[in-house]
Amino acid sequence: MTLAFKKASRAATKLRAAFDGPSGSGKTYTALRLAFGLVAAGLAKRVAVIDTEHGSAAKYAGEAPDGVPWEFDTLELTTFGPLEYVAALEAAFQARYDAVVVDSLSHAWTGTGGALDIVDRKAGSGNKFTAWKDVTPMHNKLIDTIIQAPAHVVGTMRSKSEYVLEQNDRGKMVPRKVGTSPIQREGMEYEFDVYGSIDLTHQLHISKTRCSALDGASDLNVGPRFWGPLFGWLRGDAAPRQPEPTPPPKGQPATDRDKALRAAVTAANWSWAACVAWLNAAYPEEPVRYTERTRVADIEAARVEHLTRHLNTVAVQGK
Repeated sequence: MTLAFKKASRAATKLRAAFDGPSGSGKTYTALRLAFGLVAAGLAKRVAVIDTEHGSAAKYAGEAPDGVPWEFDTLELTTFGPLEYVAALEAAFQARYDAVVVDSLSHAWTGTGGALDIVDRKAGSGNKFTAWKDVTPMHNKLIDTIIQAPAHVVGTMRSKSEYVLEQNDRGKMVPRKVGTSPIQREGMEYEFDVYGSIDLTHQLHISKTRCSALDGASDLNVGPRFWGPLFGWLRGDAAPRQPEPTPPPKGQPATDRDKALRAAVTAANWSWAACVAWLNAAYPEEPVRYTERTRVADIEAARVEHLTRHLNTVAVQGK
């Protein structure tokens, strides 16, 4: 057999995306909003949800954050073996749904009948290595079904949570809940074209992507504007440039403190909406709530400095 190379070229493709985050971060909502963004962009027509979260996705039916009410069909799984997921995905493809949300993939790993449960039952008190010889192909088949899907697939994963202590402007250490790693097989995130983590302020940070325009992108309550470069990439268009991050609103002439904050916002690639959301989360005990219209000059100097330090840390960690 003769092996021949050919020139690489961009072509239209189907989306394989996934998000992780702690409970309450907005994984289901973000996945649905992306799915209906695909519909609005003309990349999909019908949306289906494979639901392992006790019908939670259906509670968003009729929501219209971008103007068009969400109408979709659901299939609720009660046992979560990898092959049950495969059967559900294949049923969705056969029914010609072209955008499928899987909420969530974590149950295929740790749920009743999931991979770990199967290993425990097969191994009993014996050697688990032998059991994994049977279970690994099942999990690989689930991954292959997602990768080779004739439809767009958007998955969610729960994340392990822990509390970290952060110092506020008064020198007081306050706890903050954060997600640490997805609950799935180690390295699962590498199987997707777009992967991101969502925190409890609903801030999404893209940690891995093959769409270069989204590399390292981060924003709050993401919608079609955020995903615009991705939609072009899926069509096979030349990859558009990443949108410039939203700067803090301009009020009075910039001080050195203002300039430092603006530089940190740009370096961390945060929007101003994300910045004020972080401030509200960092100072929950305060009666004053910041909004996107809040000017830098209206924020206490110590808090501006605290936000700047945090953004600089985010920028360093993202490199």
